[in-house]
Amino acid sequence: MKTIKEINEKIKKGDAVVITAEEMIKIVEEEGAKKAADYVDVVTTGTFGAMCSSGVFINFGHSDPPIKMLKIYLNNVEAYGGLAAVDAYIGAAQPNEDPDVDIDYGGAHVIEDLVRGKEIELYAEGYTTDCYPRKDVNVKITLDDVNQAIMVNPRNCYQTYPAATNGREEKIYTYMGVLLPEYNNVHYSGAGQLNPLQNDYNPIINNYNTIGIGTKIFLGGGEGYIIGEGTQHNPPFGTLMVKGDLKKMNSKFIRAATMPRYGSTLYVGLGVPIPVLNEKIAERCAIKDEDIEVPIYDYGVPRRDKPMIAKTNYAVLRSGKIDLKVEIDGKIVEKTVKTGSVSSYKMAREVAEELKKWILEGKFLLSERVGTLGKPENKPMKSPITLVKDILSKPPITAPCNISIMEAAKILIEYNINHLPIVDDLGRLVGIITSWDIAKALAQNKKTIEEIMTKNVITAHEDEPADHVARKMSINNISGVPVVDDHKRVVGVVTSEDISRLFGGKK
Repeated sequence: MKTIKEINEKIKKGDAVVITAEEMIKIVEEEGAKKAADYVDVVTTGTFGAMCSSGVFINFGHSDPPIKMLKIYLNNVEAYGGLAAVDAYIGAAQPNEDPDVDIDYGGAHVIEDLVRGKEIELYAEGYTTDCYPRKDVNVKITLDDVNQAIMVNPRNCYQTYPAATNGREEKIYTYMGVLLPEYNNVHYSGAGQLNPLQNDYNPIINNYNTIGIGTKIFLGGGEGYIIGEGTQHNPPFGTLMVKGDLKKMNSKFIRAATMPRYGSTLYVGLGVPIPVLNEKIAERCAIKDEDIEVPIYDYGVPRRDKPMIAKTNYAVLRSGKIDLKVEIDGKIVEKTVKTGSVSSYKMAREVAEELKKWILEGKFLLSERVGTLGKPENKPMKSPITLVKDILSKPPITAPCNISIMEAAKILIEYNINHLPIVDDLGRLVGIITSWDIAKALAQNKKTIEEIMTKNVITAHEDEPADHVARKMSINNISGVPVVDDHKRVVGVVTSEDISRLFGGKK
């Protein structure tokens, strides 16, 4: 048994044996966990990925005359001002107020620009009081101009992040990147065998061997601390809440990004030194990618509880391809698809190496935790949900492919509808026509339904949230969608009128 105090003394003398988690795997394989525990003093870990739940508290100092800032914008990105007079919190995922910029430059980009020493524009306004007579302020500032810039990230360093695929017929844009239709790719995130929480996890107690409140860490290229369990902390899917001084960080390890059609995010480099106090810790620090199970979920289902498609591990995911057995059009299909990472293992390795270097040079000592991380708490929100089946117009009014345009027009008039799904002999959707299509057909002298119907039809399913269908209709600029079952048989239609009735009284 060793103690952190003893290890720190060895670090000060330059006698400590410090290795990365990758290197520990080989040592334990060759020498065994007991010898590794005797020989190795510290194992360094690292991760570098998109951590949307990140942000910075900034104190701007008082203006002359003073102002109590309420509405605060940094490079046109709003920061939260419901604090003291000149304190604010800017979140990484906050979009730009300019709709032409929107998610292309958000809170994460402001944070990176500050770390890079760039000048940014501060605009703030508030209400006047006797002690705060100023109404607004508009100045250019750099990180050196502010008193404090304290990064406080509510949720970083996911222990295991589920992988994502997409069972829909169209590609989707998510925080896991662009997912191709019909399960044609799988995206994953996380450092696996380099991840701090993987290397320190104790499954027997469902907690961590050494990591806790007060643990000193590598954060964004500077020193930081764990200040508690992160939000949605639920081991073995643990998370960390961390803090550090933005002024001491390095833009190499703090990088802004925008996920296409999703939003801005901040890539954060985070590493934790694990003191090898005993054989059990040494054994856990040799965990390998193939030992870490990763579930794959269908992000094409817009629900909180997404269906699990398969289970795999980081070794398979990092290989660049994976074999899936999935259901498409009611048939079980086996396919090999590409995998892609939305985090950087290369940068995670650099974090671990940099932390190792700091310790070997005596620049970084380990800290004793003052408390363990809190208990798991990841409950769902109590929120009402309206599904498509709750507002579905049925029975469905449909028509066969061989119907004439005139007959189709009569159906629309008879049933006072604007959308007519066209189906085959088995009731499966092959197209749709609207009253507008009929009008165009008459003007353009079209002869058959097949000439005027839309064949690539946007559809919905009965268990799909009505909110999602409303967004789908808005994005595609359409006023109705056929609702189909798993075999593409039409079971009803949802229109903009149905959606309006549902949301008409809501704010």
